[in-house]
Amino acid sequence: MPTMQEVAKKAGVSKATVSRVLSGKGYVSPATKDQVFKAIDETGYRPNLLARNLATNKSECIGFVVTNTLYSGSYFNEILSQAAQKLESNGRQLVLVDGKHSAQEEQEAIQFLLDLRCDAIIIYPRFLTVDALDLIIDKYKQPIMVVNRKLRKNHSHCISCDHKGSSYSATQYLIEHGHQDIAFITGSLDSPTAIERLSGYKAALIDFSLPVRDELIVQGKWTPTSGAAAVELLLTHKSPFSAIIASNDDMAIGAMKKLNESGINVPEEISIIGFDNILIAPFLLPPLSSIKDPVSDMINEVINRLISMLDGGYLSNENTFQSDLIIRDSVANGPFYQIKAK
Repeated sequence: MPTMQEVAKKAGVSKATVSRVLSGKGYVSPATKDQVFKAIDETGYRPNLLARNLATNKSECIGFVVTNTLYSGSYFNEILSQAAQKLESNGRQLVLVDGKHSAQEEQEAIQFLLDLRCDAIIIYPRFLTVDALDLIIDKYKQPIMVVNRKLRKNHSHCISCDHKGSSYSATQYLIEHGHQDIAFITGSLDSPTAIERLSGYKAALIDFSLPVRDELIVQGKWTPTSGAAAVELLLTHKSPFSAIIASNDDMAIGAMKKLNESGINVPEEISIIGFDNILIAPFLLPPLSSIKDPVSDMINEVINRLISMLDGGYLSNENTFQSDLIIRDSVANGPFYQIKAK
């Protein structure tokens, strides 16, 4: 592998001159710079990135911490794809690091990116608390943005969706179209998103003077299998229901499959709404109604803020994004189609 000394020899300059050219520190004449860059091309020399980052205090890299349990599914695919494309258009590289299975490991992933001299960091936390995230932001000089959390202190360093509000809207829509017995499949309840969506469902029922019935609330795990299992459990109860809200589309798909296997028609007998509006949602039979989070807008805002923090600029405190309820053929009016669980 070519060394800096070989580049210096090829260019007819000292090693210190090559170092100054690569670091951008100290004066080097344009002609000498041209000689050095020509020698780099001819030798195939590649500077040590960490050494260069230490020298320049700049890497043009943005780190992204996501725990591996969140990698699967269209929602996170869209987040990472949008982040990579947005950073590429700004001449920066995305560095993805696994937050693994605990708050400690998420913090270690953040420290790993800091040690790599990433210019800034995006965190999609699963385990770190809001208070811990505020402390991390205060501790480090590198800009840090948090996705899907509402921070108490560093408001400009976070963005989130109104998960409670969107779940409320879906429940309200069903109620206003004749449904009173609405089942709800939660996500994993160690997820703040799952808790907020459940909270919105309950709030809508209360506001419309409908009872919150525990037997119609079933915990899922974000997977199609857990959605199917939730419907199987609902069907063993004696409580009637005419609609289901599932906390993501994967669980809604599993629920639809189980209803079909049980001889229950969607939407003639049971209406269903999911979350995330995944790519195949419009192509299912029937097409799945879903709540669409503005992922592209959120990621654009995150990266725009990081670039503003790095290059200077105004930071807005507006950090809550609204989702859209997209009604398709998986929803029909109730309660004429209300059935008792079998």
